[in-house]
Amino acid sequence: MKIIKGFVIAFSIYSKIPVPQFDWKEEDMQYHLCFFPLIGLIIGALEAGWFFLGNAVEISHLCKTLIAVAIPLLVTGGFHMDGFMDTMDAFHSYQDKEKKLAILKDPHIGAFSVLMLVLYYLIYGAAYAELMELSAILVVGIGFALSRSLSGIGVVSLKAAKKDGMLAYFADSAQKKRVLAVLIIEAVVYSGCMIYVNLWAGLAAVVVALLCYGYYSWKSRKEFGGINGDTAGYFVSLCENAMAVAVAVVFHFTGNCFPVK
Repeated sequence: MKIIKGFVIAFSIYSKIPVPQFDWKEEDMQYHLCFFPLIGLIIGALEAGWFFLGNAVEISHLCKTLIAVAIPLLVTGGFHMDGFMDTMDAFHSYQDKEKKLAILKDPHIGAFSVLMLVLYYLIYGAAYAELMELSAILVVGIGFALSRSLSGIGVVSLKAAKKDGMLAYFADSAQKKRVLAVLIIEAVVYSGCMIYVNLWAGLAAVVVALLCYGYYSWKSRKEFGGINGDTAGYFVSLCENAMAVAVAVVFHFTGNCFPVK
């Protein structure tokens, strides 16, 4: 029953996908992070489906690109992008740690969050415009699950910026060793699938994802003293964009990237 409740809680928190609602207790959340990457798989499946549909009915490349960029937002409701914007405001405030943490909690948006949001989607859209091959779409699609696996690993293993807050509560509620083991296995499996689908594009995406994780860990400690819910959303957004750019660059310069199959 805890497993089923964990599944429902993960989809309820991290997506707009309709699931049954119930009153949560702390013990119900012990394994919910294990199911966090499944939302990424659903996003990836929708991206691949949209790719097939767009080609089948000859939708313009611009339309395919814009809808593809919108799909993660539609599925998550902008949950992670909210964290990205808050983190951008804090990063660009150049204040001390306590002031930056206060900015993360501020519900208002600043100029830098808007500017960085526009820049983010310009780069993201440009990357998607280069993803012409099915294997490229599949690598990026599986990457949505990899980014969430790494984010979950961070939640249960990296230092929290504060002892209170949503992320600290989620981490405290988790069976950390078991959840960490499951998330590591998931990350390895998704990485292997990305490399299997397309050798060089998959390798590039996995390496970039790991570099993003390292940067996220270092930057969060430097700026905030640790991670929180907003920085976790920032990481998911950053990682997905960086993987899409990496795959687009590799495909642009190497053609079909020497698929394994």
